Amino acid sequence: MIVLEPKLEKIKDRILKFFPKTGSHTFVHTERVYSLAVRIAEKEGKANIEVVKLAALLHNIARAAQGDHAIKGSKMARNILVEEGYGKEIIDHVCDCIETHRSSKRLEPRSIEGAILQDADRLDMLGAIDIARTFEKGSIKGIPRYDPDMPLSKNAGRTSLNNLKEKILLITPDQFHSKFAKKLAKGRYKFIQDFIDRFEKEWTGEL
Repeated sequence: MIVLEPKLEKIKDRILKFFPKTGSHTFVHTERVYSLAVRIAEKEGKANIEVVKLAALLHNIARAAQGDHAIKGSKMARNILVEEGYGKEIIDHVCDCIETHRSSKRLEPRSIEGAILQDADRLDMLGAIDIARTFEKGSIKGIPRYDPDMPLSKNAGRTSLNNLKEKILLITPDQFHSKFAKKLAKGRYKFIQDFIDRFEKEWTGEL
């Protein structure tokens, strides 16, 4: 659990109701992204840490809504920040970070703070937690864990392992902006590659 200063704790209390209790994007995801974003910002040493913290805390508040959650989340965040008494410059900056954070949209951040949020959000899609998340979702949907006869190419949703190969491994370390995020991404990316290799060899009895 993240430790927040009083102003951010108040915002957290306001937004918890927007998050589902189960699934891939509960508030726990936000906590991980927040922690990663703060670490990246501290390593980079150039970012407005207040903007980074607010953007990370609020980036997913519209995740359960229909449509583009980044655009809707930005509007929701603006209303909350106005009500909490933040200035226009901070609000505009935070909302811009939220608008451009989605990795699937391939949007280019317009500030270092936006780049940090995008890096942190993408990092949470790599590594051990996402492997667990992928297989959990597959189990819920009745998707097979693996089928060696299932070809790749447009079949990412047909098995959980194909999902890792065709969707998650598309998030390559070179897509990250900061040096520190790239370093973390390389470790997480290799972990997934090693897991896939080990999984397939154990499946066939090679190991």
